[in-house]
Amino acid sequence: MKLRVPNTYVIIAFLLLLCAVITWLVPGGQYVQGEDGTLGYETVDSVPQTWQVFSAVYHGFVKQAGIIVFILVVGGAFWLLNATGAVSAGISRFIVRVGKRDKWVLVAVTLLFSLAGAVFGMSEETIPFVGMVVPLMLSMGYDAFMGMLIVYVAANMGFSSAFLNPFTVGIAQGMADLPLFSGMGYRIVCWTILTALLIVFVLLYAARTRKATPVTQETAVAVPLTGRQTAILAVLGITVILLVVGVTCWEWYLPEITGLFLLMGIVCGIIAGFSANRIAEELLSGAKDILSAALVVGFASGIIVILQDGKVVDSILHAMQEGLDGQGPMASLSAMYGIQAVINFLIPSASAKAAITIPIMAPFADMVGVSRQAMVLAFQFGDGFTNMLTPTSGVLMAALAMARIPYAKWVKWVWKGTVGLLFVGLLLLLATLLITF
Repeated sequence: MKLRVPNTYVIIAFLLLLCAVITWLVPGGQYVQGEDGTLGYETVDSVPQTWQVFSAVYHGFVKQAGIIVFILVVGGAFWLLNATGAVSAGISRFIVRVGKRDKWVLVAVTLLFSLAGAVFGMSEETIPFVGMVVPLMLSMGYDAFMGMLIVYVAANMGFSSAFLNPFTVGIAQGMADLPLFSGMGYRIVCWTILTALLIVFVLLYAARTRKATPVTQETAVAVPLTGRQTAILAVLGITVILLVVGVTCWEWYLPEITGLFLLMGIVCGIIAGFSANRIAEELLSGAKDILSAALVVGFASGIIVILQDGKVVDSILHAMQEGLDGQGPMASLSAMYGIQAVINFLIPSASAKAAITIPIMAPFADMVGVSRQAMVLAFQFGDGFTNMLTPTSGVLMAALAMARIPYAKWVKWVWKGTVGLLFVGLLLLLATLLITF
């Protein structure tokens, strides 16, 4: 009998209960910053969680309210945009123009998002792009996974091997007392290797999955766009430009990006000639369509709340750190990498994880003969690769919501690739023991 994959909500409910059990078994503890700025660990009473698994869901929704609102608003805006018919018409013309050069499009988009992740740490900003690229991939004969692959996975690949990302490299090197963005040469080598591997996979996956669709490069007809459709596509283009400029130059985050896409949807509705009632109805329809997926973000966030309220997150981290004592450079560096990968399931925020782990790992690296640069790289790889699996990542859940891919189906598709990346990352890490880095 074929095993049935559990519903995403069932998986999250199981994890919530499992974490509640852990709070009964693991002693409480916390890291405290001393007057000299160093972190010290102290034991505290644990707070076993029982009925709090239900209130944790509420706190999880509060914790991730920004991303949940973002998903609903952007989902509504794209629904309204699609209702104008401009996007489908534009995609048809694009496919005709691309012809048989679609593989170059896949490579170019993959490179672009990987570079964005490596340079300025693109993460949350990938969410609206997933909503744009997935329909394009479907129309070109690919699937939704291809859209996630060349946008979300590509950005995450760059994020993992970043050489200028201020949110990972910058923070971690600052806490490790290393010159800002030093060791860039080897990080660029890592980024090049990992991005090249991703591009090879993209092309292989494209050759294996592309199929004929009602709108393919062979059947599409370049129907002239109407004036309204041209104006709507121009608004979409301006929105993308403002998004990139706003994030890179004006420090925009979720509130500004949400407002930008809401404005885009309304303007496009007006250009299409929709009444105020029609615009409101389309926005609500889009929000309803994506509501179930958006709720996953809040429920999954409850997992972290349970562990934090139970006072066991720091205890787990401390136990892992103690397990490194007495190891040689190779074993210690491998263990650091593994610890960072595991911790990412508990603390998905890269900056928060750096604040907790780097002050502990840096002096330990000195003691076991591992360079601090290698220690920071272990943090980057461990933090980045597992972002593609952890259900506590609001960005992953939001991107999957935009792509309409269930979490359980995504894990089944991506887990082998993630394991492969973790292995490649380990090889690149161990190489630092043989070079000056």
